[in-house]
Amino acid sequence: MGASEALTDPSSLYNVGNNDLSDTETVLNVRNALASVQNGESDLLYDQFVETIQINNRSDHALGAQLDALLKALSGSVACIDVNHHRRILSGIFGMSLWDHKPHVMDSLVDLIISLAATSGKYLDNCLNMLIRHFVPPPWVIDRLWQNRVIEQKQHVLSRVHGALLKISLLVPLAPSRLLPMLAHQLPKINKKDQVVVIYVENLLKLENSSIGQVGGGMIFMMVMERLRDLDLEIDWDDILQDDSNRGMFDMELEDAMNEGDELPVGSLNQDTSGGKIESLDKLMVTCFDHLESCNLHGRLDQVFEKLFDSFENFILNTYKSKVSQFLMFYACSLDPENCGVKFGSKLLDIFLSSNKPRPTRQVSLSSLWMSAVAYLASYLARGKFLPVSYVATMLKRLVDECADYCRTCNDDIRPEAHQLFYSGCQAIMYVLCFRMRSILDVPRFRSELIPLESILMHKLNPLMVCLPSVVAEFLRQAKAGGLFVVSDSFIFEDLLESELSRAFGGCERLDTFFPFDPCLLKSSNSNISGNFIYWSMVRPTYDKDDDEEDDDDAEIIVNGDEESDEEDEGDLDYALNKMSITPKHSFKNNMERERLMKMPSMIRPSTSPESL
Repeated sequence: MGASEALTDPSSLYNVGNNDLSDTETVLNVRNALASVQNGESDLLYDQFVETIQINNRSDHALGAQLDALLKALSGSVACIDVNHHRRILSGIFGMSLWDHKPHVMDSLVDLIISLAATSGKYLDNCLNMLIRHFVPPPWVIDRLWQNRVIEQKQHVLSRVHGALLKISLLVPLAPSRLLPMLAHQLPKINKKDQVVVIYVENLLKLENSSIGQVGGGMIFMMVMERLRDLDLEIDWDDILQDDSNRGMFDMELEDAMNEGDELPVGSLNQDTSGGKIESLDKLMVTCFDHLESCNLHGRLDQVFEKLFDSFENFILNTYKSKVSQFLMFYACSLDPENCGVKFGSKLLDIFLSSNKPRPTRQVSLSSLWMSAVAYLASYLARGKFLPVSYVATMLKRLVDECADYCRTCNDDIRPEAHQLFYSGCQAIMYVLCFRMRSILDVPRFRSELIPLESILMHKLNPLMVCLPSVVAEFLRQAKAGGLFVVSDSFIFEDLLESELSRAFGGCERLDTFFPFDPCLLKSSNSNISGNFIYWSMVRPTYDKDDDEEDDDDAEIIVNGDEESDEEDEGDLDYALNKMSITPKHSFKNNMERERLMKMPSMIRPSTSPESL
């Protein structure tokens, strides 16, 4: 008998408020309607069920009560639902959105989805897809996130989604492995509203912090890091840079503004020309920082760090012109210097040292990875305020030993492009010592471990002519003042700024100018970083900074090989522009390039890596 015959007035099915039908009777009527359709009978009540499922009028309480009653009855009847005969009602259920309903309807819908997922494996994928679809809110939510009622609705929806996913993963052990590919597939692209990406990543990190993360945490971090990278690369430097030609190029850094109690002038959001991408990236970074801090508080950071590094190695380490996303690693290390901080530097060094292992062929991609690793290592050792001097000295010793071994075994080919890794190692050593030389030389054992460095720099490969002039100049100046070795005529070379040998290197300007842990350019993100970061103005070099103008010649650098050259003024200008601040400026190809970069304040000037990488 059809269910329509069981009820004189089908609408009484929903009249639960007046208790005309008990819950048991309601479930019975739903089951009868499902059975009628499965037997090939036409059923008016079933058609009404399908129409009711499509209700999304939040303001109509009567319709909401009807929908709530139907969803509860369906939850008690899932064993009677057939995937072939009840496609219309299943399609309606899986097409529903929690965003369209009030909390009591949300609860009934979530219970139904959990029941469907646990009852039959046929519905598992549909249930999971339906739930994670809520990680991308509808446009009306995105456009009104500043409203309290929308914020409250977001909390109602997403808390129920996460609760449902966890219950399903407990009831169906296969669920997490089915869920992860779906999460990756639905991960929003950057061309969508960037706030959507931020909300989606927030939810991914909530999953990582749950039992689901124990199964798929590594893949979740891969997704997060991929989107961080994509959003990072979507932002042009012109979107962030602010012209401040009245300030010297290398005479200020981010903490200048902070010390004065002003807001950071970098990446000012009220001057954001990126279409909101800067603000989204800043929010995304802070969301990730908060997650890492939570992991640290709960004793999970060491476990999470391995997954985090794998995602960093896959998506960030060899990315051209990554601006901000790498600071996720820096922040994780600052939270746990003894474990994560040590591991990060050691892993980077191991990647660089793996370049000396025999390989059938040396691929360009591997070469760029090795050079990128040592650039990250140098910047990390220079900037990490939380790193003890002993650890920095240990890393430097391994780099010095590697470069010394290279000098002993290299062939007669002195073309710079044939020794990129060697020069990268030399530049890394000098760059770190520009920041750390005084503290290193204060310990006799650490000083003695640098003894081979003099012979490395005097080798026929002549790294001083290929490495960045500003790094070399600052290093030599501190080396002489600190007595690291005697800076003699052996270290005088022609045209530090524009040597022919340097210009010939790999078809690009000198060596790699990429120092990824230059000051963070985003305001909120930087507030998490600055307390553990070494700015150049904090460095105590071996010489007296107050004597800068008097000591400009201490490194015994001869520009163009002639102190009386007619181009002396131009050379002095270039040398002044190359003084150490944050990432040293590269040499200029022409006067137009010089004039352009002179207008860019040092605190926001981007690090770059050569196109050849």
